[in-house]
Amino acid sequence: MPESPGSIVICSCEDTMPLDADVVRRGCRGANVTTASHLCRAEIERFRAMAGAAGPLTIACTQELTVFDEVAAEAGRTAPITYTNIRETAGWSSDAAGAGPKMAALLAAAAEPMPAVPVVNLESGGTILIYGRDERAVEAANLLKDHLDVTVLLKPPAEIAPQRSTEFPVVKGAIRLAKGHLGAFEITVDDFAQPAPSSRSKLLFGPARNGAQSRCDVILDLSGGTALFTAADLRDGYLRADANDRAAMLKAVLKARDLVGSFEKPRYITFADDLCAHARSRIVGCTRCLDLCPTGAIAPAGNHVVIDPLICAGCGQCAAVCPTGAAAYALPPADALMRKLRTLLMAYRAAGGENAVLLLHDDVQGTPLIDALARFGDGLPANVLPLAVNEVTQVGIETIAAAFAYGASAMRFLLRARPQHDISGLTRTIALAYSILQGLGFGGSRVAAIETDDPDALGATLRALPAVPSTPLPATFIPSGAKRSVLRLALRELHRAAPAPVDVVPLPERSPFGAVEINVAGCTLCLACVSACPTGALADDPERPVLRFAEDACVQCGLCKATCPEKVITLKPQLDFRAATAAPRVLKEEQPFCCVRCGKPFGVKSTIERVAAKLEGQHWMYKDSPSRLDVIKMCDDCRVAVVSEQDFDPYGSPPRAPPRTTEDYLRERADAKERTKDGS
Repeated sequence: MPESPGSIVICSCEDTMPLDADVVRRGCRGANVTTASHLCRAEIERFRAMAGAAGPLTIACTQELTVFDEVAAEAGRTAPITYTNIRETAGWSSDAAGAGPKMAALLAAAAEPMPAVPVVNLESGGTILIYGRDERAVEAANLLKDHLDVTVLLKPPAEIAPQRSTEFPVVKGAIRLAKGHLGAFEITVDDFAQPAPSSRSKLLFGPARNGAQSRCDVILDLSGGTALFTAADLRDGYLRADANDRAAMLKAVLKARDLVGSFEKPRYITFADDLCAHARSRIVGCTRCLDLCPTGAIAPAGNHVVIDPLICAGCGQCAAVCPTGAAAYALPPADALMRKLRTLLMAYRAAGGENAVLLLHDDVQGTPLIDALARFGDGLPANVLPLAVNEVTQVGIETIAAAFAYGASAMRFLLRARPQHDISGLTRTIALAYSILQGLGFGGSRVAAIETDDPDALGATLRALPAVPSTPLPATFIPSGAKRSVLRLALRELHRAAPAPVDVVPLPERSPFGAVEINVAGCTLCLACVSACPTGALADDPERPVLRFAEDACVQCGLCKATCPEKVITLKPQLDFRAATAAPRVLKEEQPFCCVRCGKPFGVKSTIERVAAKLEGQHWMYKDSPSRLDVIKMCDDCRVAVVSEQDFDPYGSPPRAPPRTTEDYLRERADAKERTKDGS
């Protein structure tokens, strides 16, 4: 809860749900809680008086917020009002009599402040390309010609009757490549041809060519073929409909008509390229975000990646799996979402709630499903706390760890039966959370996904969940800061609150925690891994040959393994709760080699001895003068001095044999024939 919770009004919506103001007061400590039964109509003057007063105000109704906002403006209120829904989420349920703690939790969480989200701007001039197969594309163009600058592109063979008058271009071609976004699409067209003005019974076209380029602001795809973009429903400005479905086509046309002017979209991801562990020295390490982005908004850019905010659709999977925190979600940031969870669960517990089950859902699919369950079914169980997020796939392991540390008994992610995009990132996060929770003694299926579009199936699944007691000593920490820091804090608190804490938990592959192991015998302490490590988990010592490892900093990016010339490094995914306070451990240490001339230590003793052994008596530089081998055993300063004193010529190698020519081969062949002839 914020420092000044202010006033909270809970309305029974014409006595269709029971209210327990005392329970709400216990959960929303310090708030002035009052009840109503018809606040939006019969008791509107009560609301007008409260809206005109200073201080925070929370109204437990979202259906009539337009009415409330109008009355509040008339009353001269300038401060925003917080609205939250406790009717479909709590009061309209067969468990409504016991839903008081849930109502308190939802009201408390609604008042938790959320930071502003940065935005990016999109500009559309209204140029639209309609890509189709037949007259239906022309029909759509006729509907849009008075609103947008229309061009129709027909897939071959493009056999349609010519138009009586040319009100917009109709051309032929097949789109080979499309890229861009609303206001800035670029397409490449093959078999492109202009129509012949003399076309009579059917539209004829002139000579065709490949590789034609074009730009437009909006694309309406009625071609019926494969979508031009991956995750096509998430690409701003790209509209796709089945031309055989007139209702769907009309809906797309109406939507296209409005795509003119300036638009704002959230900058979903904040990115710090200096934290990115994608590559070092052209050796690729971490590709987690690249593997998961459904829209192709992420691309390599040297040692790091770049994220195009104009293409990004905000699924958040890149931020959820980013091991370093280079990519972080902004709607809201991870620490803000964790603070909301903290308020929700602490208020629920303070109001007497038990066995809290968190249900994370989005507003587009999840909220209507919950509403339908409340209106036509038994509603949500009293211990299920719904929490709406922008995208369910944005949730990372830090949020799950915090939820169970704060006292959640279980956690469920509500997904579509047929997701709009790949959800393997969330699947990976759930698998990681499952391993950690199981390792710490949280038995049962504590975290999972519910994939359904059926409200009855949702209700049945939630009511079938076994009652699992939450931790008796939940955490109360306040998360603040970057993702990696709040993740460490959440895991530490989860370990403290665990039923059976252990020091080390094995994790699945590609987890963001783990150890580095080396084959000590094969390691030459070249320290290439140290220079490649992006987080400083691997470090050397300027005074002596040693390789140290700090597990708390390791993100298992794999750059050390990919860089190691001896291939002696392996990754071991695990979560060691002692790593946060442990000193870096030594992976390998050797004696330094002392210069045979001045005695100064330099290099690694075993390496110098091995190099000297390989060169002795073998290389031309040292074969005739064994004393020259001492140069290998000297430090940089002494080596230069000795080479200068002894006139050591590094280019004094034996003369090379002259290059062989065609004449040499022909002469050898002739000599061989002569020898064969004489021998016969």
